Formats: sequence, structure tokens, C-alpha cells
Amino acid sequence: MSDAETLPDGAIPAATLVIMRPAEGGGPAEILMVKRAANMAFAAGAMVFPGGRIDPDDHLVAQRHGYAERDPDGAARVAALRETLEETGLAVGWPGLIESEVDAVRKALLSDHLLSDILADRGDRLALDALVPFARWCPNFKEARTFDTRFFAVEAPMHGHELTVEEAEHSHIFWASARDTLGMADRGEVSVIFPTRRNLEKLAQADDFAAFSAHAGAHPIDLVTPWIEDRGGKAHLCIPDHLGYPVTSEPFERIRRA
Repeated sequence: MSDAETLPDGAIPAATLVIMRPAEGGGPAEILMVKRAANMAFAAGAMVFPGGRIDPDDHLVAQRHGYAERDPDGAARVAALRETLEETGLAVGWPGLIESEVDAVRKALLSDHLLSDILADRGDRLALDALVPFARWCPNFKEARTFDTRFFAVEAPMHGHELTVEEAEHSHIFWASARDTLGMADRGEVSVIFPTRRNLEKLAQADDFAAFSAHAGAHPIDLVTPWIEDRGGKAHLCIPDHLGYPVTSEPFERIRRA
């Protein structure tokens, strides 16, 4: 089916990036998480992966990297890298950008300079193939904006500078394993929305990037639009059971949707 046939009206194309690094003391890989600012219209105060809307310029950058015109996958890859740099100061998938230049490029992007112009001026190319696609979600919650979000995973690049949030949208940044973040959510220490929780559970099945990449490759990437279903006399929010998620339903009353 085409996007027009499957997506709710007004769905906003978006991308998000799961960045994984080995834990210093061993154990499951750590993932970069950001906390949404309390005044945001969508997912205020929630812990999320870096990401955001796909801009028209992201399509141009993708096309210059060999993707077809208006290819949604290519544009989403570009948006995931761009948004991560803007939101966290981490330059992922940009091998020509040295650490001392990251802050200046980030400031240029936040000042509405186009990524296509920056790349052209520098003669740089992005490593878009480094991203591993593993999910696509389009929840249609009436009380929230509707985003058609493509999820990617990538290994964290080496960096020595401190990462900081872009304060207009976020208030906090940290590294933690998927299991630890879920534990914090269960204890009420952090808030996660339904799609983030399901994807953290999916990530928690693998101990490192290589294992998660193999897991992602073993399952299809079908559009996930959760639905409400009565189970045992209670309303549950459900997702398909063939996409590699260990938990595919949750009582509606417990869910934070947006």
C-alpha cells in the first residue's frame, strides 16, 4: 500500500536515531536518551531518542547521496543525523567533521543554515549507510500530533567533548542501557511514551549493536499503528506480534501516549 492509503491524515514525516555504545564496565550497550522540555506540545517531559521532523532540505541531501528524488528512507536517514547533531552535539555519520568543528556546525544548523549548503561548502559526505533501520511507527492518538517516524540504530562515534541538549526542546541528556531506562520508568523516575517503551523493550533483547543489527535484520519493518482491543474485560493498546517486539499489548489505563 502507499503512504496515502495507510497513514492518518496530516501525519508528519519524522526520524529518530538510537545511538549505542559499549558500557564502560561491561554489560548491555548504553543508549543516548534525551528528556523533552516540559513546555513541549508533544511528549513533554518524556525520555526519547534524538530525532525530529524531516525537512525539505533533507530530501535534497539524500538525493545528492544517490537516493531517488523524494525517497522517504534517504531523507529520514539525513534527518536522523541532522537532528541528533542539533539536539545533542554528537556528530554521527559525518566522517569529514573533526571534533573541533562540531560546535560551529551545530550552531550553524540551529541558526537555520541548510545542511545541504554546509556539506557542499565543506565538500563532505554523510555515511548514511551506517544507519540500521529497524522500525516505523505512526500512532494515531487523537490528543497528540501524528508522526510517521522511521527508527534507525547506529554505533556511537568516538568523541571527547561533553554532549549538551538543545535547550529549546530538551532539558536533560544521559547514557543508559535499555534495561536500565525501563527500570527507571517502572520506578517512576522517568516518563516514557508507548512507542519509546516498546522500542526500549525491543532493544533490551540485544547486548550490543552487532546483536541488535542481526535482530533487526531478522524481522520485517511494517508500519505500526497501535489499536485498542478488549482483552479480559480491559482495554489494551496493541501492536502486531510479528515484528520482534517482546511485549505487544499494554492496559490502556497505564499508558502514556504523548
